[in-house]
Amino acid sequence: MGLNLCRRATEVVQLNLGALCNQACRHCHLEAGPHRNEVMSLAVAERCLEFLSQAPGAALDLTGGAPELNPNLRVLVRGARRMGRRVMVRTNLTVLLEEGCRPLPEFFREQEVELIASLPCYTRENVDGQRAPGTFEKSIRVLRGLNRLGYGVPGSHLSLMLVYNPRGAFMPGGQSELEADYRRRLSTRHGIEFSGLFTMTNMAIGRFGHTLTQQDEFDDYQRLLEENFSAETVSDLMCLSTVNIGWEGVLYDCDFNNALGLLLGGEGGPVHVGEVTPAELVGWRIRVGEHCYGCTAGAGSSCRGALVVAEAE
Repeated sequence: MGLNLCRRATEVVQLNLGALCNQACRHCHLEAGPHRNEVMSLAVAERCLEFLSQAPGAALDLTGGAPELNPNLRVLVRGARRMGRRVMVRTNLTVLLEEGCRPLPEFFREQEVELIASLPCYTRENVDGQRAPGTFEKSIRVLRGLNRLGYGVPGSHLSLMLVYNPRGAFMPGGQSELEADYRRRLSTRHGIEFSGLFTMTNMAIGRFGHTLTQQDEFDDYQRLLEENFSAETVSDLMCLSTVNIGWEGVLYDCDFNNALGLLLGGEGGPVHVGEVTPAELVGWRIRVGEHCYGCTAGAGSSCRGALVVAEAE
């Protein structure tokens, strides 16, 4: 990909707290799972909070793996909230049933954390097929509990966004249309409410990339993304204003570059948190590759969902 992109002022500091996860999803670009032991330390977490304090108004976005399994999650949330920053936690939902994580929904409500919950479909067959048998029922159980706390309920300030991603080698449909489908099916069948829906395109890397290769679909899927490149998406790509920091404290342009080991700033070696300020990163060239077609195809894809939402939806 020949895009020439440069960093803008940092609006989001995204921390990947590690590859440890209670699930091993088929689409995971980081190949996270229960067998992984990479977890961000308290020392790195504290340096990340200092970095956040140097980015005026920037939000904190916590991801993984399952960020809830990092013992320093509460330190990060409280630290950012004391600064008056928005805090987002990306949850797979079922982790909140794990021992030690069950009190977290109450903590999230207390700290007014915004939850971004992965639910790759509204049917049991698709969710369990992409994750593991029983995942759908567990997810519904957690969503009901979050609704009881006020998350996603109309009139509540507690945001609960759901995330859809395709099960196979195809692009997501229209975000607004899918959100309407989710609302109808989840409300009618399960009594679930939520704030909105993000659609995300699967990247042909990590575990999903391996699956495509095994099924002899990699080239066709990559071609699909390239043929659907949309110039409209480029001005709002998340890498322009997001800094991703890995569990070791190394900086990346995005979580996908993190997964691929594409260091922020090029080939000069890793840049660690604390070695540069957010202001100093403005103008740095963003590293792009063939995987970036996943963010620029069709309506675009980002951690905030589709980048272009058609009026017709």
